[in-house]
Amino acid sequence: MQKEQAIVLHSEGVRTQDVKSAIHDFNAQRQMNPELGKAVGHLVLSWSGFDKDKLSPKIMVERAAEYMAKMKIQNTQYLVVEHRDTNQPHIHILYNRVDNAGKSISDRFQKRINQKVCKEMTLKHGYYIGKGKTLVNRARLKGIDKTRYELADQIKMASRSAVNWKQFEGALSSSGITLIYKYKSSTDQIEGISFQKDGTVLKGSKVDRSMSFLALDRKLRENFQQQMSVRRRMWERGTPPPAQEEMPSHRYGLPHYKEENLLKDLMDPVTQHDTINPNLKRKQKRKKSRGLHL
Repeated sequence: MQKEQAIVLHSEGVRTQDVKSAIHDFNAQRQMNPELGKAVGHLVLSWSGFDKDKLSPKIMVERAAEYMAKMKIQNTQYLVVEHRDTNQPHIHILYNRVDNAGKSISDRFQKRINQKVCKEMTLKHGYYIGKGKTLVNRARLKGIDKTRYELADQIKMASRSAVNWKQFEGALSSSGITLIYKYKSSTDQIEGISFQKDGTVLKGSKVDRSMSFLALDRKLRENFQQQMSVRRRMWERGTPPPAQEEMPSHRYGLPHYKEENLLKDLMDPVTQHDTINPNLKRKQKRKKSRGLHL
């Protein structure tokens, strides 16, 4: 309410001529349930800039009321305040967690319920659904959200060109990111991955669904196959491809990871002699002695 670009759109049971009056009214009702610690709730409803033409002060007030009903925030004092300090339309909802009967309004599981309600309302009213993380205002992010988006950017960049996990690890290491593998109980089989940056650890799937271990492994495999296709075409044209670094398999060099597709990679007739390093040949011989035959 104190910001120049803040406009009170609606109020219930709260005077809005000045901040002091609003605080007094919230505190007066709070006395009905003095044992409740955090008595004033604060929620934000935000839309994409693409939805500006669909919104008006009246509609935003209606959406606020609909949202509060779905969140089971009813029969209480509240304010709906619009802020016009960004390109994204958004409103702030301030409400008293002590309702008009003196009962407490629960805020348990609010984050989980909020996600469900916002999705329902977005689909119901046909609001824009952003694709990925490209439209997020990064400058306003803080804490773990800021780290999550930084990780997403750097992981995406590293996965574009890496053809194996060692390359991928090296690219992220230069950005201060460490990979932590999760192994299946009592085995050396990897079933998950986490990323550590600035002391914060996040699972790959929590950063983004496309950054789980399986999704990234698939991406590295595709990069590897694409690189092999390019080299094959160069050989077919009689142009020797540039010397390839060690580790022809996209998984070679990843500690304790089962190489179930190593034989398929070695059977590529185009570049075997040019890409297989001595260490990999020794590994191949050991596997052959255990009954694996080309």
